[in-house]
Amino acid sequence: MIEIHPVSGKRSLKQFIKVPWAIYRNDPNWIPPLILERLLALSPGEPVFEHLDWQAWIACSEGRPIGRISAQIDSLHLEHNHPEEGFFGMIEGVDDRKAFERLTGTAEAWLRERGMTRVLGPLSLNMNQEPGLLFQGYDTPPTFLMGHARPYYHRHLEAVGYRPCQELLAYRMYNDYREPATIRRLRKRLAGRLELRNINHADRLAELENLRRIFNDGWADNWGFVPFTEAEFRAIGKMLLLAIPKDFIKIAELDGEPAGFIVVLPDINACIGDLNGRLFPTGFVKLLWRLKVRFPETVRVPLMGVRKDLQETVFGPGIAMTLIHAASAPAIRRGVVSGELSWILEQNAGMRSIIERLGGTVTKRYRLYRKDLGGS
Repeated sequence: MIEIHPVSGKRSLKQFIKVPWAIYRNDPNWIPPLILERLLALSPGEPVFEHLDWQAWIACSEGRPIGRISAQIDSLHLEHNHPEEGFFGMIEGVDDRKAFERLTGTAEAWLRERGMTRVLGPLSLNMNQEPGLLFQGYDTPPTFLMGHARPYYHRHLEAVGYRPCQELLAYRMYNDYREPATIRRLRKRLAGRLELRNINHADRLAELENLRRIFNDGWADNWGFVPFTEAEFRAIGKMLLLAIPKDFIKIAELDGEPAGFIVVLPDINACIGDLNGRLFPTGFVKLLWRLKVRFPETVRVPLMGVRKDLQETVFGPGIAMTLIHAASAPAIRRGVVSGELSWILEQNAGMRSIIERLGGTVTKRYRLYRKDLGGS
């Protein structure tokens, strides 16, 4: 007997967050998320909920949680992509087809009742957060804010009618990287016109708005694009500016105008693996020491963008390559061994070519699924 319980209130939300502890009990590569961070990320006051409606459920058998799922409708996705497409996300479960059938069926019914005719997922919560289901790279831990999964998830999703529709890639680069001759030539060609600088903390709101505009402009034509709102990007920026060194955000200016940027994030997952999701009583001190004193050996590039009007010119790849090269220097000085660039659309041939020319290799793949719900 499988029972599905809707999440309502802080207590059941915390139970929802903790479902993966049982699923990954014997998986050495799973990193328990920080419970407080998850509670804050899913709190009603988060800016994403200004344009996203959602509901979550927990599946139980004999009184114990065996799975979970969420369903979301993002008004910005409806506006910029498909007008009747909802999401499922945050799916976890034991190796039981019936559990996945009940969970996905519950999410689908919720979406169908609200006029959605198809469902895309998993997205937790939308394309700008944690999209995709891991299907290659189970043998290494995920970086911060990237997903992990059990290999059987794909089999159960496909058994209940979901079909692959997109793949996302995670690339890894190591600190033995050397600047290719291509970059040296491009940098010489751009000399006098392209300048790189760190973010100006004294004018951080204006700086964050410039980064948001570059990102929204540069990614506008990408599959599944949803723009960041001002409130969302400010919230992300507040977290980033607290967690990362000031020279981990590089801004490129072409002829004095913002043209591109890159953000390097210390891999917080490498600092929290033994905290079991808890910051108190000692977890916060350990995390702070590991970020500020020891510093993790891995980093992640979660955000990067180049203005759209420059992407098809010599300036596009030149700016992207120069940003990646420049961002690696402060990371290497802090003892970083490798970095992950994630996520990258599989069909984004331009960006993939740039990363591979700089020595990056694909180490993880994530898959998105879609299902027709019927209707008009």
